[in-house]
Amino acid sequence: MANGQWYPPEWPDRIRALTEGRLTPVVPKRAATVMLLKDTDGAPAVHMLRRRTSMAFAGGAYAYPGGGVDPRDDDRQIRWTGPTRAWWASRLGVDETSAQAIVCAAVRETYEEAGVLLAGPTPDSVVGDTTGDDWEADREALVARDVSFAEFLDRRGLVLRSDLLGAWTRWITPEFEPRRYDTWFFVAALPEGQRTRNASTEADSTVWIRPGEAADAYDKGDLLMMPPTIATLRQLRSYATAAAALAAAPGRDLAPVLAQARLEDGELVLSWPGHDEFTKHIPTGGAPA
Repeated sequence: MANGQWYPPEWPDRIRALTEGRLTPVVPKRAATVMLLKDTDGAPAVHMLRRRTSMAFAGGAYAYPGGGVDPRDDDRQIRWTGPTRAWWASRLGVDETSAQAIVCAAVRETYEEAGVLLAGPTPDSVVGDTTGDDWEADREALVARDVSFAEFLDRRGLVLRSDLLGAWTRWITPEFEPRRYDTWFFVAALPEGQRTRNASTEADSTVWIRPGEAADAYDKGDLLMMPPTIATLRQLRSYATAAAALAAAPGRDLAPVLAQARLEDGELVLSWPGHDEFTKHIPTGGAPA
């Protein structure tokens, strides 16, 4: 492997099955992930976690805090400030109910996996330190789905700060994967007074790293990543501050990126539109090149 691109050994067989009509794609689940940024000298750093090597999906790969939508976030009006649900629906390309659920997933998963909460007691404030025992009990209840995010916010008297998020890109898991997600990537800045920690049961370590340094490590094969992760890191390299990245988010194209697999001249070709670096040529019966 010339770089750190995650490539499961079962993909060629599944791609063949898809191209031959023997595999029916799974409907992707809605998900959200957050590139949490903080300023350092000269460039912002991004918070990343390393998935446990024992994980069935992308074990050992570096990623951002994130996860699936809780269906309960579709059903109840969330305490909310910032751009309206209608604005988010237009931005994300979904209906208002789904927009609320996706934004909630981004905020909730950041709290569950990194201990950082983009919410405050008033529309123009953010909570401070969230590392106390009472906060941890609430976080664990969210992870266990014992309480919904709306219930958590109501209990705490908090308002979700949707204005602290910027929608960055959208990727859909390839059709040949058994676990598929339609994932919206967001950017956010680490709120003053809060600090990250490894609160995820799916990660064995976390790191703050500049996007350029992470991309260089990927190119050397030192860090394992999935295509959306390294693609977004490369996109973040040009921003000198977290605020600059957030300011750029509203102008980003959110057309979904979906891998394409095709049979061409005796080879299986796997490509991601707009991202030529991830293209794989797989000889029939051989290994990817």
